[in-house]
Amino acid sequence: MDPVAHYPRLSGYVLEHRRDVWLSAACVGVVVLLQIAAPVVIRHTIDGLSDGTLGRTGLARDLALFLGLTLAGAALSLGMRTLPLRLSHRVEFALRRDVFAHLATLDAAFFREVRTGDLMTRMASDIAMVRDYIGQGLLQGLRSIAVCVFAFGAMAVTSLHLTLVMACLFPPMILVFSLLIAVIRRRHEAVQEQYAGISNYCQESFAGIRTVRGFAIEPLREAGFAGLSRELIRRNISLGFVQNPLWPLFALWFGIGVLALLVVGGRMIVEGRLTLGELIQFQQYLLFMQWPMLAIGWTASLLQRGRASWRRIEELLARTPAIADGPGTDSALAKVDGDIEFRDVTVRGGGRALLDRVTLRIPRGATVAVTGPTGSGKTLLVSLLPRLLDPTEGEVRIGGRDVRAYPLAALRGAFGVAPQEPVLFSDTLAGNLTFGLDLPTRDAALWASDLAQLHDDAIALPQQYETFIGERGVTLSGGQRQRTAIGRALARRPAYLVLDDVLAAVDTQTEAAILDKLKPVLAACTAVIVSHRTSTLRHADLIVVIEDGRITATGTHDELTARPGYYRDLVRMQELEAELEAPA
Repeated sequence: MDPVAHYPRLSGYVLEHRRDVWLSAACVGVVVLLQIAAPVVIRHTIDGLSDGTLGRTGLARDLALFLGLTLAGAALSLGMRTLPLRLSHRVEFALRRDVFAHLATLDAAFFREVRTGDLMTRMASDIAMVRDYIGQGLLQGLRSIAVCVFAFGAMAVTSLHLTLVMACLFPPMILVFSLLIAVIRRRHEAVQEQYAGISNYCQESFAGIRTVRGFAIEPLREAGFAGLSRELIRRNISLGFVQNPLWPLFALWFGIGVLALLVVGGRMIVEGRLTLGELIQFQQYLLFMQWPMLAIGWTASLLQRGRASWRRIEELLARTPAIADGPGTDSALAKVDGDIEFRDVTVRGGGRALLDRVTLRIPRGATVAVTGPTGSGKTLLVSLLPRLLDPTEGEVRIGGRDVRAYPLAALRGAFGVAPQEPVLFSDTLAGNLTFGLDLPTRDAALWASDLAQLHDDAIALPQQYETFIGERGVTLSGGQRQRTAIGRALARRPAYLVLDDVLAAVDTQTEAAILDKLKPVLAACTAVIVSHRTSTLRHADLIVVIEDGRITATGTHDELTARPGYYRDLVRMQELEAELEAPA
């Protein structure tokens, strides 16, 4: 009963600790042999006392030997139990580390496809199940194999006839056992899927608690959660319905075995073919087999659940990232520098071109602003720079090289990105500002905060920069979250800065102050700023207008304002809005 033989990847994790595997096997073998030897001493003692051949000295010797075997077995049993558990926790650590690292390499499309709750269940519950699969599965599996081999060998030596009688009881037990474990595996997978559904439901509900309360739908969400919980209970009961009979069935098997032993063995004693000591020795072996054989039911259930969980984990590990270093990557390129160039770039999705034959050159050190209607492809365009996605056709080049030639770590390390929807982490404000730094310092947090016009807000917080801002920055306003995202991007002092509509949630006065602070920073890097506000766009060296995935206009603020088109309409509309909002 090898719990990992059919899973090469999992076997690799286990074999990294082959010393513990061999020590576990050795401990199990020695413990079983010591336990096999003890009934031999019992038989010798009983038969010796029965026929009067065992004196006081011999009895004392037998008792001392039995005590020594028992104490040695108990001492080695500690190692037999400790080693597999230590092994399983080491494998759990390595597996959890590698799954997390692998997930971090996968692209955004994967995370849009897979529910967060399902990932959390696989990272927590499924990996814990695999840990038990290895630890308890290895321990009980090795023990059951050793007991079956050694105990049946000893039973055959004691009485071959009785051993054959016991062997006749195995086929029906194995048949029932095989049918049950197949059903257990399927039902456990259904339980894990339901756990994933509940995790995802909770994650969405708590992350969107403001929306839930804003729509006053707490009772509706509670009812939905209750429905998911009832379904989980139903699936667990369904699993228990086929899992729980394993123990009673094995207990029944042993009861029938003891009855057969007494009937057949008693007749053999009467006929003089078996001594009382041999019958008791045989019974001791049968009782010795009881727990390991009973544990087979529990172990088989554990193995089936572990295998189901491992398949769910292996599904994650089998996913390959769409964006990765490839054959064309030059690992020697540690520095990213030079002009940015889009050459006939097309990005397709959903059966249509989201970006269509985009050609654009951004000189090193320039500030380029990108604008256009909602859904026109602005975010898609800037996502191509740090390779958050790759173009379907065409090339994105930096410094005359295709961005795919740069190692991902070097390419992304050259960029500071403030996304359109800022994601903050459950950390302090300072921790979020210095999130992208290898060596975060308070000075870096203060510098970035000052540039993002966040310092006054930070000072007003209960613990200033050490204030814990909650999951996704829930304690901050929308404008504060965006400014924190700007500060985080700036703290890296990147060679290339991407600001994706991050000033939309701040007022015009704060926007002006941020832009004024950014002037020396923008002068020292290449910046791409996505915005709908002409007050932001006008400061750029070049403005690019994108409509329906195509570049329809480029130029400075004055040049585009003088031409009919989207940009001039945008300027006039915002000037009109400013006039309407101005005090009379």
